[in-house]
Amino acid sequence: MSFFDNFDVRQIENIELLAKQVVEGFIIGLHKSPFHGFSVEFAEHRLYNPGESTKDIDWKVYGRTDKMFTKKFEEETNLRCQIIIDTSSSMYFPEKTDGKGFNKLQFSALAAASIMNLLKKQRDAFGLSIFDDDVRIHTKCRSATSHYRLLLTYLDKLIYDETPQKQTATAKSLHQLADSIHRRSLVVIFSDMFDDGETNEDLFAALQHLKYAKHEVILFHVTDKKHELDFEYENRPYLFVDMESGEEIKLQHHQVKDLYIEKVQSYKEQLKMKCLQYKIEFVEADINEGFVPVLQNYMVKRNKMR
Repeated sequence: MSFFDNFDVRQIENIELLAKQVVEGFIIGLHKSPFHGFSVEFAEHRLYNPGESTKDIDWKVYGRTDKMFTKKFEEETNLRCQIIIDTSSSMYFPEKTDGKGFNKLQFSALAAASIMNLLKKQRDAFGLSIFDDDVRIHTKCRSATSHYRLLLTYLDKLIYDETPQKQTATAKSLHQLADSIHRRSLVVIFSDMFDDGETNEDLFAALQHLKYAKHEVILFHVTDKKHELDFEYENRPYLFVDMESGEEIKLQHHQVKDLYIEKVQSYKEQLKMKCLQYKIEFVEADINEGFVPVLQNYMVKRNKMR
């Protein structure tokens, strides 16, 4: 069981600290896995030369040796990473009345903060885009600490946001972002890709647009697998409510389970096949499986781009 399995979302006061905990746990895990070769820290120390910037001085080493050393980082690239988060109402599922665990949006916000923490360690630039039926926030990629803190405030607001019945325009938003993101960026998308207002072909065309703009793309398909994909519920009547339209229907889940699973699986397979066709990384991100799969897949992609 991970630290976050029974975590009370209402106790979140510092998303930066939580993201740091996630990343530190992940890095410790790397030493016990096939991913231990990933460079997420500095490579070596070298003597400080007078006149250089003091920002990379290792003050702990100075305290022990009375000599100034700077940290020479393995990754000195100019990677730009744009993180895109779908904040439409379907991302607020499941409703957590007791505050335990995460809904899809909270999971995405903390996963994004964790990836930003890794990007910051590797001196890469990153930006944030947030959309529902339109692009609400879009920042350019920067690596400054002040920029990092600003993006964390945006993510922190998502943790507590409870705006009801927000519609989705995923395809329109992705088309808009594809044209505004710096070319040849790494684009990381957190979305359930559920959109009643647009056709599947519209969504697939928007993903293709991102690749046409020369971006490397990872799509984290964020779901509550047990309830949304496997449709596992207790054998009793339920009132199902569309989180975007408010439409309601009362039924027992077994009445529609087989048909529901067939339709959802068909759509997911289409989405996976299109991503394969467009050379987009498709990653199933089950909110019940924690953050390690998200960070592992990000690191695999990051290291391929060296």
